[in-house]
Amino acid sequence: MRILMLNPPFLPKFSRASRSPAVTKGGTIYYPLWLAYATGVLEQAGHEVKLIDAPAEGHDKEKVMKIAKKFSPQLIVSDTATASIYNDVEFAAQLKKETSAFVVLVGTHVSALPSESLKINPAIDAIARREYDYTLRELAEELEKINKKGKKQKVNLKKIKGLSFRKSKKIIHNKERPFIDKLDELPFVSAVYKKHLNYKNYFYAANLYPEITIVTGRGCPNMCTFCVLPQVMNGRAYRQRSIENVIAEFKYIRQNFPDVKEIFIEDDTFTANRYRTREFCDALLKNNIKIIWSCNARADVDFETMQKMKRSGCRLMCVGFESGAQEILNNIRKGMRIETIKRFMQDAKRAGLLVHGCFMLGNQGETKGTIAKTVEFAKLLSPDTAQFFPIMVYPGTETYSWAKRNGHLTSEDFAKWLDANGQHNCIISRPELTNKALVELCDKARMEFYLRPNYIASKFAQAILQPKEIPRLMKAGKTFSRHLLKLK
Repeated sequence: MRILMLNPPFLPKFSRASRSPAVTKGGTIYYPLWLAYATGVLEQAGHEVKLIDAPAEGHDKEKVMKIAKKFSPQLIVSDTATASIYNDVEFAAQLKKETSAFVVLVGTHVSALPSESLKINPAIDAIARREYDYTLRELAEELEKINKKGKKQKVNLKKIKGLSFRKSKKIIHNKERPFIDKLDELPFVSAVYKKHLNYKNYFYAANLYPEITIVTGRGCPNMCTFCVLPQVMNGRAYRQRSIENVIAEFKYIRQNFPDVKEIFIEDDTFTANRYRTREFCDALLKNNIKIIWSCNARADVDFETMQKMKRSGCRLMCVGFESGAQEILNNIRKGMRIETIKRFMQDAKRAGLLVHGCFMLGNQGETKGTIAKTVEFAKLLSPDTAQFFPIMVYPGTETYSWAKRNGHLTSEDFAKWLDANGQHNCIISRPELTNKALVELCDKARMEFYLRPNYIASKFAQAILQPKEIPRLMKAGKTFSRHLLKLK
């Protein structure tokens, strides 16, 4: 079967695969990680698959339509995001009209709101909810019953777990599909990149360029109220690939992408199991794999583990600090103490590891006072880089339910969640902290953090002492300064 896997066109450089999809201020564009994994699974099953990442390739709708018509797929799988959902649905409907393919939507938004998403346009045939790798494989197998001669056999969509679909005028939601436990059976996502994508199209401001993004596990054991992936897509259990399997992929990347400067491990919390993290580091050293890597981490990594990470090539940890006010951390169920975060940053600096810190402003209980406390806390921690952004709430999360229940959403029209440039509109507003005030406070926080004389001096010193960081600093700095200083 010919299958088109599509990250659909929208705005230029729209990073739909980001945790908070938008045209990012730092110029980031993420790999279509989950689409790529499913592409590999479908290819393993013997299907002819084409993966198109339209935003990364710079393809507009006309270009994608031309490619699709030439490929003539029998199944089209299109990714979605909350802020682009109306665009995504309408373009998928256009593709169906032109190709007569069976059209399936995937992603966090449609997983959280399957009925609502199917009702946007009756041309959409189905939604594959949550982890959709095997849902699509079973769907393709079932659709193949429509043989080449056009003779239809009975197609039974009701047996496919994880699928929502139309039957006459009724929407049917099949049982949830269990999460994938045997992750070693999945293909290397980097091999899918090599076949289908141009890895130089992808950029993350915190990482060296070019970089490759993979995951070594799915799911997150933490209970944060705002994070959409564990609540909607991958669940709370951290399911992990074997160390041997991950090491094999590192070797594959080293051999097949010789100019890649860094591997980024995009697990929600790679360091959730310190013993596995140490085992992984030991395996890198034992196999003499000399490649720089970074990961998402939690601010409770111990110093011994950090030392092993550094020795094995780890360069940077991306950490969601979120707030410098303990009451806010408690409200969002971060499960973290301020003193633990302070100790973490001290240990990271001792170990020689860089930290990119994320601070999210506007959560439940937030005030101008707690925001001021967060900004001072960020300056005290002084990570290598930091981002300050108003909270974005996504359907399916506890934070979205809180905001909607209390009337804090400025609009439930998802098309209004981005501005004309594709950047986030602040859609949370409360009497004590309006959306306008929240945006201004985030802008002020960035100015205070990045324009400190000591911070600027440290970047010059870093460029001198670590020359490999210069391209990253220049590329990220040029893009970000336009937003930081409001330059045209």
